[in-house]
Amino acid sequence: MASVAARRVLRDRARANRAAAAQRRAVARAARRVRTGARSIATHVIATGADAATVKGIVKALQTTANKARANGVKGKRARIRRSFNGARNVVKTVYRYTREQIAQIAAQYKPRKAEYKTVRAALIAV
Repeated sequence: MASVAARRVLRDRARANRAAAAQRRAVARAARRVRTGARSIATHVIATGADAATVKGIVKALQTTANKARANGVKGKRARIRRSFNGARNVVKTVYRYTREQIAQIAAQYKPRKAEYKTVRAALIAV
């Protein structure tokens, strides 16, 4: 009979393996979607393989840069989605979807300071 400690080690290892596999699937899924058409900025960043905290930070910075780039002719495809927002269901929001080339142009204008953000920026520029 396996001891409690041995079962705990096996359970934790299995849990870590499932989490790692889920992360790999998310990156592969995002990369496939990015190749097929216009997607959100977050999908493009996830496709680079960045971790969740980095994704959250760089997406906000790239959205700000995208708003500035919109004046320079880099316009994403507008889409209307329904989201839950502050307790209200089915709120219609306007979002923008970008192609890989447009994301490369936006990332070229973005000047990050953090090392993690610089690596993601380099991956986004390399179309």
